[in-house]
Amino acid sequence: MKRIIDSKKLFNLTQDTDLANLKIIYRNLIKEWHPDKFQDADKKTEAELKSTAIIEAYHFLVSIHPETHLANEEEYNNMTSNVGISKYTYKGQTLKITFQDGNEYEYFGVSKNIYNNFSTATAISRYARRHIFNSFTYRSVGKSEIAL
Repeated sequence: MKRIIDSKKLFNLTQDTDLANLKIIYRNLIKEWHPDKFQDADKKTEAELKSTAIIEAYHFLVSIHPETHLANEEEYNNMTSNVGISKYTYKGQTLKITFQDGNEYEYFGVSKNIYNNFSTATAISRYARRHIFNSFTYRSVGKSEIAL
């Protein structure tokens, strides 16, 4: 959750910011903080760090944006309905799930109570379909090297 809040704060986003406006804000921030604009070594170093943070935040915000989810909705729903869970980890209210086809997703804001119920459920895939998959902000983090 902290990452979401920090990224939105960096871009000064509102709830209804669409992807097109997010891209415009991103481009303006990159122009403002591009390291080549600065001659002073300290300012250049600061700009390099800031531009790296801007790039990472932009890619993160795009990955959790509702428009991105809508574009991939059919594939996501098919996977969460038909592919089992091979492994999962939990850290700081972020649940990372690896599916049997190798796809990995992070779910943000998952409480310790929900995680405990999930991890002790007799059918974790069914529990996840009912209480996690469409209840929390999520993003795809790629595909693992070896599908288990």
